[in-house]
Amino acid sequence: MFSLGSWLPALPGLAWGWALLDALLQGLVGACAVSVLCSLLKVYLYIQCVNDPERQAEKEAIAARRPLLEPLHVLVLTAVLALVGSRVAALVVLEFSLRAVSTILSLGKGAHSSQLYLLCQYSLGCGVSCGLSFLLEGAPHRTWNLALAVGLAGLLALHARRLARHVCALYELHSRQRYCGVCILLLAAGHGIPRLLRNALALTFAVADLAAVELINRDFLSTGEAVRFWTPLTICYTLLVAYMQEESRQSMGRGPAFRTVVVRMGGLFILLLTVGRWTDILHVFLSLLGELWCLLRSGVLLESCWRQ
Repeated sequence: MFSLGSWLPALPGLAWGWALLDALLQGLVGACAVSVLCSLLKVYLYIQCVNDPERQAEKEAIAARRPLLEPLHVLVLTAVLALVGSRVAALVVLEFSLRAVSTILSLGKGAHSSQLYLLCQYSLGCGVSCGLSFLLEGAPHRTWNLALAVGLAGLLALHARRLARHVCALYELHSRQRYCGVCILLLAAGHGIPRLLRNALALTFAVADLAAVELINRDFLSTGEAVRFWTPLTICYTLLVAYMQEESRQSMGRGPAFRTVVVRMGGLFILLLTVGRWTDILHVFLSLLGELWCLLRSGVLLESCWRQ
């Protein structure tokens, strides 16, 4: 079994082209993972609104159809994740993991969990990309493996989006008349969607954190270099987490979420100015665009989480 491109001459341009293709495939898998997350949260929040007569306006906003927005979201997120380097993606993953652990320990279980799921969209894409980059590093058929991963992820994203469309269009009717198996299942077990997402995200970020640490450490030639990098990084992330916890207690809404993204990326930018490379600075700006794009895309769902 030959690897993709093995019959072509070994030219530097071709190697760069295959690397770009691999990056695009990794980004597409990450974007599909984000799409699945948003679709399942949309289903959960819609069911919660149906069961609450006072939230009919939210239900209509969630059910509003935007046929071109979802493919555009996947396309833009794929491009951003493909262009962001593994070093900055790894830092984004580690920062969110620390923030998620701090939030869970301080708030426990509650309505804020759905909000945390929406805030992790870009970090999830980075985590999937880091995990694939680490697990497939040096694989003889890396491109074929990524193509298979894209097929599986795309299939999951397509079915999750179809489920969201079906629920938003027919859940109320089917749940009353009890003749649709999918809607009956959601009626009985729809409240378990957050638990399903929590377990899936915990596993994904556990793998992504291990991959992120390894991807960062491989750039250091000695323990001293690693210490000079990890020490300011730990201090920076600790201060950021403390600031964001205080910010979340004092105010709620879309404004603080956007402000938090700017503060986080600003802190990462300042850190990488001292211990990073010039390409890392560019990747931080791309990450800022990715974070803002994900928040803009899920604005209606975020508002529903905050009202809940």
